[in-house]
Amino acid sequence: MLNTPTMEKIKEMKFHGFARALEEQIEDPQFHTLGFDERLALLVEREFYERENRRLKLRLQQARLRQNACMQDIDYSIRRGLDISLLKSLGTCGWIRDHLNILMTGPTGVGKSFIACALAHSACLHGMKVRYVRLPRLFEELNLARGSGHYAKTMNALAKCHLIILDDWGLAPLNDSQRRDLLEILDDRHGVSSTIAISQFPVEHWHETIGDPTLADAILDRLIHNAHNLNMKGESMRKKKSKLNKSSKESID
Repeated sequence: MLNTPTMEKIKEMKFHGFARALEEQIEDPQFHTLGFDERLALLVEREFYERENRRLKLRLQQARLRQNACMQDIDYSIRRGLDISLLKSLGTCGWIRDHLNILMTGPTGVGKSFIACALAHSACLHGMKVRYVRLPRLFEELNLARGSGHYAKTMNALAKCHLIILDDWGLAPLNDSQRRDLLEILDDRHGVSSTIAISQFPVEHWHETIGDPTLADAILDRLIHNAHNLNMKGESMRKKKSKLNKSSKESID
């Protein structure tokens, strides 16, 4: 029987998984037949995976994903112009390691945000820091940060993310401050991290929604030339909702 002070020290060091596994070993006689090395390996493995799970939970909380999505839940039976092999390849997160972007376009309701969140979930599983934000809300956040003196801190936090998702791109024309904020964000990320831009509008219309031709050129130059294009098609899944198989796990954007 392990003495109490030793167990207290294990817990004080915050080896909580190790401590729980050790208590289970003490209480279950079947573990007593194992050798020291085997029992120690089980204890270390339990601590390792519990720590990994806590880190994953924290990464998902910090990501603020719009939907609880994962790659396994994407419904490929719905016709919406998806390149299945490309999407499955993107799920391995190699494109993030290569500092590439994704431009995701298509009509409302076809599942753009769901798929983006699924890719982000995969990134979190691979130990990457992620942030999801609607672009109009991000501009509000930056405006408030500028007024409170936290602008640089907010921008630095975005720059440290391996992946950011900018949803609702191009819903309204940008003003000069928003254009410059967007350029700063993408300039910080160019060649060192990845961005998913989601829009209802085709990429060829993004220039005019940005407004200023010079800044539009600079913004798009940092975004589109090293990007995968996912142009989704089809009817809104909201309209089809009553016809969808009830066993389907996928929700809509």
